[in-house]
Formats: sequence, structure tokens, C-alpha cells
Amino acid sequence: MLAPPWIPVPAPAYGGIEEVVRLLCIGLAANGHEVTLFAPPGSDSCAEVVPVLEATHPDEIQKAQFEADHVARAFAAIEAASERGAAFDVIHDHVGHTALAMADRVAVPLVHTLHGPFDEDARRFYAQHGLKARIVAISQAQLDAAPEEMGGGDVVHNPIDCSEWPFREDKEDFLLWIGRMSPDKGPQRAIAVAREAGAPLVLAGPVQPGQEEFFAAEVEPHLGRHGIEYVGEADSAGKRDLYGRARVLLMPIRWPEPFGLVMVEALACGTPVIAFPEGSAPEVVQDGVTGFVVPEQHAMARAVARLGEISPHSCRESCEERFGVPAVVAGYERVYSAAIESHAVST
Repeated sequence: MLAPPWIPVPAPAYGGIEEVVRLLCIGLAANGHEVTLFAPPGSDSCAEVVPVLEATHPDEIQKAQFEADHVARAFAAIEAASERGAAFDVIHDHVGHTALAMADRVAVPLVHTLHGPFDEDARRFYAQHGLKARIVAISQAQLDAAPEEMGGGDVVHNPIDCSEWPFREDKEDFLLWIGRMSPDKGPQRAIAVAREAGAPLVLAGPVQPGQEEFFAAEVEPHLGRHGIEYVGEADSAGKRDLYGRARVLLMPIRWPEPFGLVMVEALACGTPVIAFPEGSAPEVVQDGVTGFVVPEQHAMARAVARLGEISPHSCRESCEERFGVPAVVAGYERVYSAAIESHAVST
């Protein structure tokens, strides 16, 4: 398991990819696999942890020097294991670009998980290098945006350990929005929906550098009026509390979100989701079962009145069945087997 070089696993605060890596290691080890985790110093896992760099690099994310150094050292360790008769069966890469670009230079089959959207630069990169490994998308919507030259791929959703997210059946009256305070994430749309639905709204999330003007113009004037409340950036315990108590999570995004972990976290707590049909939302939210997929704001406001049709138990059960660690690990086991078999045929 090849983690990014930037922050430890598990992440000290938020780290989406690191959380995926953490849960996959747990699930694979539970299924009897021998897992080695190449990760930054300070990482902790039930897998055998091999820190290949001397330090973490949280302030230099995406700097090619550290990513290339991390991958080169991991590949050297993998090749050394083969030379001493302890070859790895498969490499699962979460790093970003370097390992995939160099996948044809290592003798072990490589599985590469896509963790970001396909912009034009990404499309060019995967058109050039995608055939060097077994590609896994975290949603069908993400895979559908891939360049044809990449040669397709598999879809395995990101995992969640539902036991770490407390289920609550009895809900309070407020609507919930969680995310970065940016226009594409839609806090301003969530405010409009809540006002039209006549329901209180709790907003949670950071105001990151460059977002201050948007927050001051589109969010701040509404706070303290019409039941609109901003609680700042919620920590892990705060998020669990908000998800559990909320009547619904609003997901009024207007960009192709590759997965949308906040939706899955809400479902794990028994809280339905109302989302626009962007990116992975129609895959994550089962319309009429775990929430509603609606085309625009007015329809989102109308859907609030239908939340009595959604069972919190159905949200939790569907989340466990589709996104729980055992289901996701089983998906990756199939991918690993296919990668190993294809590699054997090609060599």
C-alpha cells in the first residue's frame, strides 16, 4: 500500500486519502492479507509500516521533489524484496502521479486509485500513462470523465467504518450543510433552500484563504436570522454530533465531485441526503431510499417536506452494505486478482 508522502496515516486532522488507506489496511489485514504500508514517518497501522522519507511534508503537498523521492525509495524497497525472494504480489498506489508514470519500470503489477477529478491536465496525463496500471475510479461518474486512451478501469467506492459513526434515529429539526465555504460547494444555495423550506440551518466548515470575500458577501449577512447558524469548522466529534442530530444533509454542489465523503458519513449516522445530480451524488444517494436527488434549489426545498418518507435505518443499512469496509475490500480484492492475472499473462 503506497500512501502519499505528505502527512501520516491516520491523518492528525483531516486527510481523505489517508483515511481510505487506513481503512483498507485494516480490512485487508482482517481478511488475512499481509500488507506493507509505505507511508510518511509517524504513521501507525495494523499493516507493517515502512516510512521511506525522513520527515512529513504537510506544507509542500504536490511538490514533485518529495513525491518522486517517496515513490523511488518505495520502488527500490519493493525491488529489493523481490531479489531476496519475498516478492510483493501487487502495489496499490494512492500517491497521485509519479508511481503511475513509472509503473512500467517496476516488476510488480500496480493498481492506481484515482482520487481527484479529470481536468484537462489530468486527462492528458492519464491518456499518456493510464495503460501502465490497473486504474480504479471511486465512482462511475469519475470514470466516465476519463480519456478514452486510458483504456477504462474498475469502480470501487471509498470505504467507511460505520461502527465509528454513531447511529441516531430521532432527529432534530435543523438542516445541515458541511464543507468549504466556496461557491461550488453551495453554502449560499443551502441558505436559500432552508429559507424557502422554512427550516433552521446549521452551516459547518472552514473559511480558507481566498474565501473570505465570498463568505462575507454570501453567508455572513444571513447568520443569526431565519434560523441560520454557523458553527465554524467542526472537528471529528463535532461532525459526528451534527450528522447524528440533523434532519438532513444538503449537498447543493455544482461541480463533478468524484465521491463526496460527507454524504456517506451522514448516511452512516442514519441521516438522509438531498443532493443535486452532480458527479457521484446519484450513485451515493439512492433516490427515495436514502434521500433525494433533485435538479435545482426549489426542488431541494420541496424535498425537505418529504423527509418523512426516508427511514434512518435504511440510510445506515444501505451505507454499510455499499460503502462499508468489507464491501470495499472485496471490490479491491477482485481488482488485485485481475491485475495479478493480467500481469502474469503480459509477462
